[in-house]
Amino acid sequence: MTKRTRRNHSPAFKAKVALEALKEEATVAEIAAKYSVHPNLVTQWKRAAVEGMSSVFEKGSGGQAEKQQDEALTGELYKQIGQMKVQIDFLSRKLDR
Repeated sequence: MTKRTRRNHSPAFKAKVALEALKEEATVAEIAAKYSVHPNLVTQWKRAAVEGMSSVFEKGSGGQAEKQQDEALTGELYKQIGQMKVQIDFLSRKLDR
């Protein structure tokens, strides 16, 4: 008996499959066979896409978590730049002696 490893599908792959399922140009079974996934996964990804679609159109909440992460990262980078400037000034004064 061989051990099967669990496949992890990228969000882009899931979106591609879900979008194709939403177009309804092929059956779920056909899409599942085309991408070598279980039909239940296609149905789950399609449902998740439909449920998450409304958040794209909500005012003010789109990308809020990303904005907070970007602001935190920007703050940390400015802090590091400030520390490096102080170190450079200190070292250049020491070298000028």
